[in-house]
Parts: sequence; structure tokens; C-alpha cells
Amino acid sequence: MADLNRKFDVLVIGGGNAALCAAISARRAGASVLVLEGAPKFYRGGNTRHTRNMRCAHDAATEILTGPYTEEEFWDDLLRLTGGQTDEELAKFMIRESKDILNWIVEQGVRWQPSLGGTLSLGRTNSFFLGGGRAMLNALYLTAEKLGVEIAYDAEVIDLEIQDGMFLAAQLKQPIDGASKIRASALVAAAGGFEANIEWLKEYWGEAADNFLIRGTPYNRGSILKMLLDKGVQDIGDPTQCHAVAIDARAPKFDGGIITRHDSVIFGIVVNKHAQRFYDEGEDIWPKRYAIWGRLVAAQPDQIAYIIFDSTVVTSFMPTLFPPIAGASIAELAGKLELDPAALEKTITEFNAAVQPGTFDHTILDDCRTAGITPPKTHWARRIETAPYLAYPVRPGITFTYLGTRVNRQSRMVMKDGKPSVNMFAAGEIMAGNVLGKGYAAGIGMTIGSVFGRVAGREAAKNARN
Repeated sequence: MADLNRKFDVLVIGGGNAALCAAISARRAGASVLVLEGAPKFYRGGNTRHTRNMRCAHDAATEILTGPYTEEEFWDDLLRLTGGQTDEELAKFMIRESKDILNWIVEQGVRWQPSLGGTLSLGRTNSFFLGGGRAMLNALYLTAEKLGVEIAYDAEVIDLEIQDGMFLAAQLKQPIDGASKIRASALVAAAGGFEANIEWLKEYWGEAADNFLIRGTPYNRGSILKMLLDKGVQDIGDPTQCHAVAIDARAPKFDGGIITRHDSVIFGIVVNKHAQRFYDEGEDIWPKRYAIWGRLVAAQPDQIAYIIFDSTVVTSFMPTLFPPIAGASIAELAGKLELDPAALEKTITEFNAAVQPGTFDHTILDDCRTAGITPPKTHWARRIETAPYLAYPVRPGITFTYLGTRVNRQSRMVMKDGKPSVNMFAAGEIMAGNVLGKGYAAGIGMTIGSVFGRVAGREAAKNARN
């Protein structure tokens, strides 16, 4: 049971990967640390529970990585996926620090396993957690507890006392103990974005946000972010930008996790409610482009789309929680999807006629493409002609938002007047917009959390001592 009456060196608000890396780092630097997790213990960890892997730079193959992934290549990938909308200094700092995280995270009890296969194609770039995100999270909590980090669950922070860029105290509300004031010499905010706050999303997306599904925790409502911005912390990031993928429309509103995501797009076509294609399904290797599909579907009528493929590819991608919807003919499939049968038949007939001969290989940018149709399918284009015909209905699945707190290389928050905060630091999704102006690549969220979490904890401990 955490003693909430004493003053701590470092207060960490949040309970996921970034928060635990910060807590462990601060404790190893000699600080007394309290972690406030707003969720109950069973649901601790925010979106980390649903993760599988982390993207880190490395110079050579390892037991679990098939080859090198240099700092230069990582930077080139990040530059392309963000379209240049990134803080170059912070991004390159993160990439450089990520090389050490591969070993540091193992020292905190986390274990790796060989890469999953299929459409992921991540065996060279990404390290997978043995047992997934929850096992990784449990390892970090165990290490933190052994080190003497104190943890409070169901710990909702309802106010922050901040004066002239200096954190003084947090007002805490708990179901049993009621309200209390937590004092600390330094603050690390690692409480995620505002993706589970539908009303806040609607400020930027309008009524369309009612049709969004939230892949992760319902506890990331952005309350800490809003407090910080209201109390003088400088913001960064476009509030409409987020990590959003296409997930099964039959998934729950919250917490469906990674098993609701679909990796089948490159093996078929995607149509909207009018049975029309609207984007190139073969634009790039899947791990670099899968995260664009949430925003693409969000822009379609009623925020709904359908991945259409045939029986020849049904075992080519990662299985999902919900089975595909099947039809013996295109018309029957259209009926089950409540699409216009004639419109869907026309779309697929035109697509099939446009497919050019080529050698299919989903691990490279192959030469299977279409000609004469818009939008094109530039790679992995194959005719859809073998019954049964299959489909997945998909909606935008929001993972986390990119509006956040501006930080410097010490993970110290920057105030609206441009000056660094006296004693406030941030890590993880709450500051991811410094690196991710837009776009996403598999595993980079965990990289941001681990790198800046470790830095924030170390710097907060140093700040508290001084």
C-alpha cells in the first residue's frame, strides 16, 4: 500500500510502458517514486497491453533479428512515413537511443521471441515481446516493485497544481480513500492521449467520430494532457492526426486490441458503402502503410469500408478474431454486406480486367499491378475470381492521438513562453507528436515510450536531487 502522505522525489502519472520505464529509470537513479495508474489493477498498462513489438535501430543480426536496421534506414523510414512532419533533432535522438533500449529493456526483465511471419515482414526491424504486451508489462511492474517503486491503482488525478512552469502537487481521487494531495519534487506525465474521449475527438472530426472504434484502453481520455495544456505547457501536433488502422467493424467500442486489426488489404481490394474503391491497396510494404487505412476509412461515407478477396488467399494473412463474411457469388456477398450487387460486380469486373501479368511476392514491391483504372493497385494485384468470395467490414480503429506536450531532449516539457519547465517531464503517447507529425510504422509507439520514458525518469530523478 503506497504511503500517499509523504513527499516523493518523482511522481509518475500513467501506468503503461512509458510510465514504467520512467519509474524504473528514476528509481535506479536513486529517487523515491510513486506511480499513479488511473485504471484498476487488472486493466493497468494503457495501450501497452495490446502491443506485440518494438522498432529499434541495431547494427547487426541477433538471435531474434534477421539483419541490421541502421540509424540511417530508421530515419529514412520515419521521414517518409511522416512526410517530414517530425522534430528532426528529437527523432534522431530517439533513434540513436533506441539502439541501447534493446538491451536495457531486457535488463528490466522483458524477453524477446522470434518475429511473427505473414504480412508483417518485421523480422529484421522489430523485436517481438515473448508473451506479448501484457507479459512485457508484467515484467516491468515486477521489476519496479522489486526496486521499491510504489504504485497506486484506481488513482484518478483530477487536478495539477502548477505555478510558473513548476509542478507542486496533484489532486488525487480514489474510490475507497477519497481525495488526497500528492506532493513530489518532479513530475513525469505518461498518461496517454485523448483517443478514448469521443466528445473531444468530435471537436475535430465532427459526428464521424461516433463511428470510430477505440482499439485500446477506455481510460486514455486525455485529462492529464488537457490539464497540462490549460496550465501553460506548449502543445505540439495536429489534433486530427493519430495512429488509426482499419479494424473489424464488429469489434467492441473499446479495448478490442490488436486481434481486431486486418492484414488482408494487400491481398484484395477495399470498397466503400457505394462499392467503389478509393485508394491504392498495394502502395507500399504493409508494415509501413497499414496505419493509413484508419484515416482513409474515416473519410468514407458513414466511416465504413469492406475488404474484398477470394478463397485463394484466405490463409495468406494473420487470422483475426472475427471470421470473414462469405458468398458463393459476388452478388450473394454484396447482399450480405448490404451493398448494391450490380455496383460491386462492376467494380470487381473492372479491377480484374485491369490486372497485369506478374510474379506475386508480398514481401517485396512486386510487379503485379493494374493498368487503366483509378485508383491503381501498384503492387500485389491479382484477380478476384475464385469462389467463395469473402469480405471483412472495417471501421477506423483509433490507437492513440498525436496532439501532445512539446518536450526537449531531456523529455522536459516546454512552456508556452518557450522556456523549459522547472520540473515537469513527459513520455509516451502524451508527447508522441514531437516525433510523429503524421503516419505510423509498426512498433514505433513502443520505441517512443521506452526511449523517452527512460530519459524522463533519469532526468526527473536528477532534477529532484538538485
